[in-house]
Amino acid sequence: MKAVIVMGSKADFDYAKSIGEKLSEFGLKAEFRVASAHKTPLKVLEIIKEFEKDDVIFVTIAGRSNALSGFVDANTSKPVIAAPPFSDKNWFDIFSSIRMPSGVAPMLVLEAENVALAVAKIAAMKDDEVKRRVVEYLNKKKREIEKSDDEVKGWAP
Repeated sequence: MKAVIVMGSKADFDYAKSIGEKLSEFGLKAEFRVASAHKTPLKVLEIIKEFEKDDVIFVTIAGRSNALSGFVDANTSKPVIAAPPFSDKNWFDIFSSIRMPSGVAPMLVLEAENVALAVAKIAAMKDDEVKRRVVEYLNKKKREIEKSDDEVKGWAP
């Protein structure tokens, strides 16, 4: 199983690469593509068709008016994760990823690490090694919290 990361433009490539790097920590591969739902919708459909017979999870990265996530989701039976680039200056762009028409249901996940985790959890349903890595990751996060608690417990001014 792998992630097909479709970016609305090459400007999103650094963010896509950060998702790909996190995916590799779960033992997953990513394929990177660029196509725009607004400017090259036929190209988007070609990409979907290319992977429709494979075990893939689509990750869509598009800011502003995120038509890409809904367009991909409406044209595939595969899981789609909408992962718009997010920052304090463009936070309102996520609204275009939240409300979708009936029958269109991409999942919205922000932050590269969480996008990779969502892909890994889906892949873990079929891949025991990925499942092991997900459990290991979750346990690591729990240990970090426990360590932080130990460090602050009992502190007084």
